Amino acid sequence: MKKLITYLSIIVLIFSVSSCKQEFLETTPSETVATPLAQYKLNGLYLMMVNAGTGGTTGHDDFGQKGYDIFSDMLSSDMVLAAVGYNWYASLANLSATTDYTNNTNYTPWRYYYRLINGANDVIDGLGGNDASPTGDSAYGMGQAKTLRAYAYYYLLQLYTNKYDPGADVLPLYLKSGSPAAGKSKQSEIYAQIIKDLTDAVSLLSGYARPNKGVINKYVAEGYLAYVYAAIGDNINAAKYSKDIIDNGGFPVTTKAQATGGFNSLATPSWMWGFDITLDNNLNLASWWGQVDLYTYSYAWAGDPKVMDKGLYDAIRNDDVRRTQFTGVYQGKSLLPTNKFYDSKKIIGGQRVIEMDYVYMRVDEFHLLYAEALAKQGSKDSEARLVLKNYLTNRMNSTSYIDALSGQALLDEIYLQTRIEFWGEGKSYLAMKRNKANVKRGSNHLFFAGQLFSYDDDRLFLKIPQSEINNNPLLK
Repeated sequence: MKKLITYLSIIVLIFSVSSCKQEFLETTPSETVATPLAQYKLNGLYLMMVNAGTGGTTGHDDFGQKGYDIFSDMLSSDMVLAAVGYNWYASLANLSATTDYTNNTNYTPWRYYYRLINGANDVIDGLGGNDASPTGDSAYGMGQAKTLRAYAYYYLLQLYTNKYDPGADVLPLYLKSGSPAAGKSKQSEIYAQIIKDLTDAVSLLSGYARPNKGVINKYVAEGYLAYVYAAIGDNINAAKYSKDIIDNGGFPVTTKAQATGGFNSLATPSWMWGFDITLDNNLNLASWWGQVDLYTYSYAWAGDPKVMDKGLYDAIRNDDVRRTQFTGVYQGKSLLPTNKFYDSKKIIGGQRVIEMDYVYMRVDEFHLLYAEALAKQGSKDSEARLVLKNYLTNRMNSTSYIDALSGQALLDEIYLQTRIEFWGEGKSYLAMKRNKANVKRGSNHLFFAGQLFSYDDDRLFLKIPQSEINNNPLLK
């Protein structure tokens, strides 16, 4: 059941890290309950993850994490911008934005993630600082804040670097709120801090009974630990944390029926973390649903559909239920995700103010990541095959073809299944990076159709924005 939002007050969060000014943020989102100051500030950060304009613009592509999920899905080429009537994402799809640091595509995620970092730092500072050992509710607040900080740095590293290179100087690392502008830290330093934050968070959140799935718990922190270890090639730890989530998290996999059930409810048992959107959030066109869903008053409905890459669709087996997710045809465009994501009323152009929820993380991710991490260890192909087959029994009628796969062929299949399973959820780009995959654009792309791109192509990652360089001389 949807919960009403009660706006208890406005708190000051100093979100800027160099050029941004102090800003105010309303609380509380429906994910939270009235609690002491640390949780009260965290409520504002959870809300910031879904609000429009949190990247500092009025653009209808500026709406928090799910907006940048679209960015990354397009950079992976798995999501196709099938028309450009309204021009949102056109410069991303044609890869001109990623070679022009003045383009807002580079600015909005940078501002959003560093605002989250500064807000998380504010919570951490208020609870005693980075080295404090709080207990009780303060420990739970610290665990959430450290997870949010780690999550933000993880995404910055994925989006603003071309590949994992521990010695490369890449981004500023801020660990206190209101810190003065800093120069670039090495990837190794930032990853080490992310791992420390998440390891701390797992301990701090142990035993925490969160009020609902909009709030971070231990297993969400473990999920990001698994992703981070996978990104740096530590497949033993990636497998370890993935398996713990599977074995002990209490989340069943998304069923075959749920795979075509709309992906619109935080109550879905497989969802580990998301956002329970209500009318009070007042989301509309500037939202994920407002960009992708045909059954919403959306850009997809008005003429700018986002569809599956034709090559990826053709790779889905005929007996796979996910093939039916992308059967939508509208205004001459095909492969719309009309049977995966949809407003529950299923009226074309119908949902005006968004009530359908957001998914950030679901347990299915860690079944496939576990298989991937096992396969990358060289000696565990048989275990990886079993994990993959067990998962895919929920998607297709026969998995016997997997028995013949080993080595790179097995890894390629796991990567393919990851792309298919998480289309539209912002996971394909992360998988492309950690698997060092080449990407060939399908025939239905408006730009570069049929062209092959390496995962580390200069056009496939964002650049530090002009405004940041102008305001932070240490980056020049």
